[in-house]
Amino acid sequence: MLRCPLQSAMATEPEKQLRPLRRVEYDKLIEFGAFQNEHIELLEGLLVPMSPIGPPHHSTVQRLMELMLPALIGRATVRIQGPFAALDLSEPEPDIAIVPLGDYYTAHPDRAYLIIEVAESSLAIDRGVKKRLYATCNVPEYWIVNLVERHIEVYTEPSNSAYGKSQRYDREQTLRPTNFVDLEVRVASILK
Repeated sequence: MLRCPLQSAMATEPEKQLRPLRRVEYDKLIEFGAFQNEHIELLEGLLVPMSPIGPPHHSTVQRLMELMLPALIGRATVRIQGPFAALDLSEPEPDIAIVPLGDYYTAHPDRAYLIIEVAESSLAIDRGVKKRLYATCNVPEYWIVNLVERHIEVYTEPSNSAYGKSQRYDREQTLRPTNFVDLEVRVASILK
């Protein structure tokens, strides 16, 4: 059970444990119109505010989409800033999710070949809870496009709740997604 960080500030009530929000409950609340005009995502049972998207973040996501979409048509679905059904207590909204072809009209995808987060102010969350979630969900490859330090972090070989291998790619290097090795992605084409 998760404990409320403000619990110690509560009046003299005995210590209570709070129950985390489950993904199915979160989805139902969204269906009923809750959280309108709120930019949030469900991470480990908690509603977490998402950082506003500035021009560098948005244009980087746009470039990634323009690179990935034509190369993967008919092979995978490229989802942009859409929900990913991660475990019972989480539904992050990665910037890019390359998922198996399928009909996602009735349910969000729960498998992905590659997830990409573009990080500026969200770097700690992307390297922390989100990396742990994606590894736990056995997402074989996770990229963090680090706009602060101007490189791409690639995490592979998920096991339990961690990635076994990490590698940093700088502007002069080229990436090849594990499941689509014919796709060349020049880091300089993403990080302008």
